[in-house]
Amino acid sequence: MNQLFTPVRIGSYVLPNRLVMAPMTRSRADDAGVPSELVPIYYGQRATAGMIITEGVFPAAMGKGYVRSPGIETEAQIAAWQKVTSEVHARGGRIFMQLMHCGRVSHPSLLPENARPVAPSAIKPEGQAWTNSGLMDFVVPHALSVAEIADVVDNYRQATRRALEAGFDGVELHAASGYLPEQFLSSGSNQRSDKYGGSVEGRARFVLEVLAAMVAEAGGERVGIKISPEMNFNSITDTNPQETYEYLVENLQGLNLAYLHVALFGTAVDYHVLLRPRFNGAYLIGSGLDKDTAESLLNDGQADAVVFGSAFLANPDLVARYHQSAALNVADKSTFYSPGAEGYIDYPFLPTTNNV
Repeated sequence: MNQLFTPVRIGSYVLPNRLVMAPMTRSRADDAGVPSELVPIYYGQRATAGMIITEGVFPAAMGKGYVRSPGIETEAQIAAWQKVTSEVHARGGRIFMQLMHCGRVSHPSLLPENARPVAPSAIKPEGQAWTNSGLMDFVVPHALSVAEIADVVDNYRQATRRALEAGFDGVELHAASGYLPEQFLSSGSNQRSDKYGGSVEGRARFVLEVLAAMVAEAGGERVGIKISPEMNFNSITDTNPQETYEYLVENLQGLNLAYLHVALFGTAVDYHVLLRPRFNGAYLIGSGLDKDTAESLLNDGQADAVVFGSAFLANPDLVARYHQSAALNVADKSTFYSPGAEGYIDYPFLPTTNNV
């Protein structure tokens, strides 16, 4: 049996298939972080996915890291997201919101009152931020105090509550790609000497506290986490990543999370072998999959569901195309982050599927 099209339980939901749409930044919000009227169409078109995980959404204004990225803090943002969840649910889909705090990977021009980005330690990352004025060099971030860390944890809690108010089926913590949670996890970006730094227990504390706050609002069955060991994106380094991620995943057990979403990018270590036995929920694998590799992972029992990015971006009817072994549309990279409808809601469907 082809496992791609069989049901699977993820948290409190039974998905009709095992094809999950990956979180992908698409930059279709306004400067106030309000998703545009195109966003409900985009996600609604892809509602046949077993589950959709949204693009990264900042939980509070200080978490914004990119121009035209969306938030879940204001009433206008919540109202716009309600249109998204209503459209997805009307088409029989399920949708989780990914909460993404960029931390030091931001720029003062993107933040309230031109504030400095925040981080566990005042260490400037290499690279540049996408701003309204184009690419701008990252700056030395502000090192969060213990009291400020508590405020950020509460931002995630409140964002979880607002996501549920907006109709989302659950939330995912983005703890990869060099954003704030991974900045705390990694020894290269976290050089604190207090309870949030030093040992692996200290460096993992922030992530575990954030997840506990999210679970307190939503219940573990509606919370997931994404990690990407050794991705080394946005200047992230760690002296012992195997120890870091083994410890983190072992300490997720008491939270009873819906799923662990793991994306690997050419690591020498097979983290799936290390991590899956340490996690008691659904295990999702993403990054660079095609139909054949996804089927192999499912058939071999290495994953419970598989996560696709650009394939869903360019093929809103990906489930039907895979089911029929039909050709796929090719993603247009030039429109990934552009503001309009082109390359967003205009990818063609198969003749036998329904467009919006």
